[in-house]
Amino acid sequence: MSHVRLRGVTRPEVLVALFLARWQFAIVTIFHFFFVPVTIGLGVLVAVLATLAHRHRGSDWERLTRFFSHIFLISMAVGVVTGIVLEFQFGLNWSRYSVFVGNIFGAPLAIEGLLAFFLESTFIGLWVFGRDRLPPRVHLATIWLVSIGTLLSAFFILAANAWMQHPVGYRVENGKAVLTNFWAVLGNSTLWWSFAHTVFAALATGGALMLGIAVYRSRRDSDDPPSRLAFRKAAMLAAGVTAAAGILTAVSGDGQARLMDTQQPMKMAAAEALYDTTRGASFSLLTIGDLSGNPIFQIRVPGLLSLIATLNPEGEVLGIHQIQQAEQARYGSGSYVPVIWLTYWSFRIMVGAGILLVLLPLWILWRMRRRTGFEGRWLQRIALAGIALPLVANTAGWIFTEAGRQPWIVYGLMTTASGVSTVPVADVAATLGSFVAVYTILGFIAAVLIARAARRPFVEPSQFGEDEVPELVY
Repeated sequence: MSHVRLRGVTRPEVLVALFLARWQFAIVTIFHFFFVPVTIGLGVLVAVLATLAHRHRGSDWERLTRFFSHIFLISMAVGVVTGIVLEFQFGLNWSRYSVFVGNIFGAPLAIEGLLAFFLESTFIGLWVFGRDRLPPRVHLATIWLVSIGTLLSAFFILAANAWMQHPVGYRVENGKAVLTNFWAVLGNSTLWWSFAHTVFAALATGGALMLGIAVYRSRRDSDDPPSRLAFRKAAMLAAGVTAAAGILTAVSGDGQARLMDTQQPMKMAAAEALYDTTRGASFSLLTIGDLSGNPIFQIRVPGLLSLIATLNPEGEVLGIHQIQQAEQARYGSGSYVPVIWLTYWSFRIMVGAGILLVLLPLWILWRMRRRTGFEGRWLQRIALAGIALPLVANTAGWIFTEAGRQPWIVYGLMTTASGVSTVPVADVAATLGSFVAVYTILGFIAAVLIARAARRPFVEPSQFGEDEVPELVY
């Protein structure tokens, strides 16, 4: 291994710094991504509750709107703070990548900051402090504008990420990517599929959180019939949204799979650890042993991988060996194979958690319809545990998406190793340790605040005046 010095940093040090920088970015992003889907999904659900409350003044819907708005505000506050930190990561550890993509990323991220974040930050204040000060319809419009702001924010951030997955509308000039067609970036097929998939997953995430809390409160408030009835309504709404959004997440994910087979065939092959090109490729539900092609035990579904990739159970799916040869011929020597075990298992965890996320609300709806066992302690525990399902699926999905395109940071244009900053290992290690410590504390505080908000009294309309200040303001 070469010991060439890069701006005072040796080659081995650069590799260690790259390893730590990747861990740091993964930790910061995953933590941020816990709160983003909750904010988007719960924001839409709170807007729906507010609309029902507007149509039925003084009803349970109004009490539910105020109850779940506290959890929404906590999630939004943590999501905004961690999102700002995430953007600093590009300058901290990925300066060479930032120089390369700055001309492309500038437009969507600027619009996200000026338009989407402006909508969110302005109208969330009007919604929180404008109650009883704004006309009812104007006040209702503010929460919908907040929700639209969160969706626009997701769209423009995904536009930047989609360009990394499938670069379009650019030319490379003096070692930098230069934007030549902004509308091509916004019309990127990868963007629209990932946006649909993300929004549906976010709705399922917000729905699962509302469902778990509503089932918990329905049993906890069993000696308070009005409160129990209100939370049953919330549980029914949340279960319906979670089930429908979970199904649509699977449908949009299916569309993404075929696009991935065309744009990033190595990711598709790595998802199955398929080493040789195969017609009628099967899909393994479970593998015991290593993933080098000689497993000890597997459960396989014939033709399923070909069906996922090509919509034809007899379709051809390229193998890792053949794609590696093609990539070497196109981009030069080196390995273009991602970490197989990581892509293989993250894909299955994502799909498995997603399936449970659809089955759980359907099962709860069935129990509610039969009026049997809805308030049982075991059902309460399962519903609360179900809050974690979309978080697991979202995290595994993000790991699969990002790890599956390695070694590229911008597919076909720039490798991850080429994008890292040449900073001393000690500096990267110090910031990594700082982020882990701070985020651990922040995560604990957020969990305590959300749990506290979930246990807060379900106030009567006559007590609304005593409940105006959100818990987060304390």
